[in-house]
Amino acid sequence: MVSGASMFASISTQAGDFAETLLASPLQWVAFLGAGVGIAMLIAGAITRTMLPLRWLAVGSNLGLAVYGALRPSTITLVLSVAVLPINLFHAIAVTRLAQRVSRAKISADMASLWLRPHMKARRYRAGTTLFSKGDVADRLYMLAAGQLEVVGIGVMLLPGRIFGEIALFSPDKIRTQTIRCITNCTLLEIHDSTVRQLFYQNPSFAFHLMELLAQRLGSDVERARATAPMPPPPPQDG
Repeated sequence: MVSGASMFASISTQAGDFAETLLASPLQWVAFLGAGVGIAMLIAGAITRTMLPLRWLAVGSNLGLAVYGALRPSTITLVLSVAVLPINLFHAIAVTRLAQRVSRAKISADMASLWLRPHMKARRYRAGTTLFSKGDVADRLYMLAAGQLEVVGIGVMLLPGRIFGEIALFSPDKIRTQTIRCITNCTLLEIHDSTVRQLFYQNPSFAFHLMELLAQRLGSDVERARATAPMPPPPPQDG
């Protein structure tokens, strides 16, 4: 059996040879530094949960290990790192561009109604006209350009600049949930369902704007339902 002293002597010898190799060639310092950085980034990428830093950590790991493979030299390490580097770099750039698009979309979502107008057709309605009724099939999204509308039955007034009719477009049955009537002469801008869906998939700003509208309307519906719900009867008292 190998004694503890012999094992320590072997490790010491190997460490001395390693240090001598490093001192003999400064490039070996760079090689092992690259390997250390590459391995550290590889470990960091393994515990990272978000895609953007994960992709760039993979790129950094490939570069570090490629430096090690070139200077050590280690042909297998170099070939593997260089082969995988373009793939990770491509995905890192793609994820970065996607994150930038999402960020710009969040900023410009409030302006969606402005650039949406060129895709919409203007129509005028007289006071008292019912635009659509509860239970109708939905095929258009609307924006009120001028006048005043009423959501019949709940007493909500819609003012110019308001986009409405989006909930039914994205519901499974495409059925209107409210009745809308013109209080005054109104000018409406409307856009067909098929165009809405194209814009939704093609323009993140419009998608964010619609998601915000849906969240606001659903939140309002929940609050309204709570306000109009009957109070539960008090519990019976004993005796």
